[in-house]
Amino acid sequence: MSARKTIQVAIVGCGGITLQNHLPGLALCPDVKLSALCDSDPAKLERARQQTGVTAVSTDYSQIVARDDVDAVIIATPNFTHSPIALAAITHGKHVLCEKPLALNFADALAMAQAAEAKGVRHMTAFTYRFVPAMRYLLHLVQQGDLGQPYHYRSCRLQDWGTRGLGWRQNKRAAGSGELGDMLSHRIDFAHLLVGPVNRLVANTRCWHPVRGDQPNDLEDWVALLAEFKCGATGVLESSKLASGRNESWRSLDYVEINGSEGSFVFVTGEWNRLQGGKVGGPGLETIPVPEEFWKCPGSPRDARQGDPLVTFRYDQAWEFIDAIRNQRACVPDFRDGARAQEVMDAALRSAQTQQWVDLPASVV
Repeated sequence: MSARKTIQVAIVGCGGITLQNHLPGLALCPDVKLSALCDSDPAKLERARQQTGVTAVSTDYSQIVARDDVDAVIIATPNFTHSPIALAAITHGKHVLCEKPLALNFADALAMAQAAEAKGVRHMTAFTYRFVPAMRYLLHLVQQGDLGQPYHYRSCRLQDWGTRGLGWRQNKRAAGSGELGDMLSHRIDFAHLLVGPVNRLVANTRCWHPVRGDQPNDLEDWVALLAEFKCGATGVLESSKLASGRNESWRSLDYVEINGSEGSFVFVTGEWNRLQGGKVGGPGLETIPVPEEFWKCPGSPRDARQGDPLVTFRYDQAWEFIDAIRNQRACVPDFRDGARAQEVMDAALRSAQTQQWVDLPASVV
């Protein structure tokens, strides 16, 4: 695709994540036009139309993904709609960025990846936290061998959501899973990125509040799993919406630690420009500044010194998507990454139901 060609993007789903992440990210990308909007809620769609000035709007995604003036589609809708919308967009030759979790199950997620590859379109899973500068630098350190042989991976995501209503996110039919898909999916992706694929796991979930707001809640608000990785490392992952007093979003605890034969590293989302690290036999962990070259994705037009850095790193996700389209390269992370995480999530749900260890097959992803 010519670097001078304007890439026309449609967004399906005009809720909070679109306003917070996708629209600001697209606004930073040169030669990009927001050409169409879709939402099943007419009132929400009208608010987005007024905010953006986009005139091509519809409550029917099939009309939007078929438009000739749409090159790419961003999907930010309830989880159960991800697969049908993505497959429809792919059928019409559109590039697709889809929110996580990619689908309700591994089979659907893999089918999405295979369909996109067969059609030759770019495909991306919205694992937004990959773009935190400290995470990008941690991956660099691991890849250059500073960790050595991985021994242990652990992550802890604690937020205080109380008992308020979560809309479709508290409905199994619409969401598939609760805290597992909503928050732990990101940390599963971290584990794959830093350590590699999971070999087997045992998991547990808990629904503390069967009613949220004034509506039934049939999904977990706490999840934990114990994992063994194919490389031999061990893992402990926990995530909760009920860590009272921990606040929410980037103001709450999002912690990852990885230990290896040569050293250890700690990544905390809120500490966007530094890591903690220590060498084997050393006196303890010390602060490691993140070099400025890792503050944003290479080529991103974003000024990393402007705005709240705990928010603006998310805009690089749109840059990655658009740049991959323009240069006809693979997106990072792609649908295969989303399917890998979904495979682990499916295993975690089976384990929680049976209260047994679950082996993951030799993955086809």
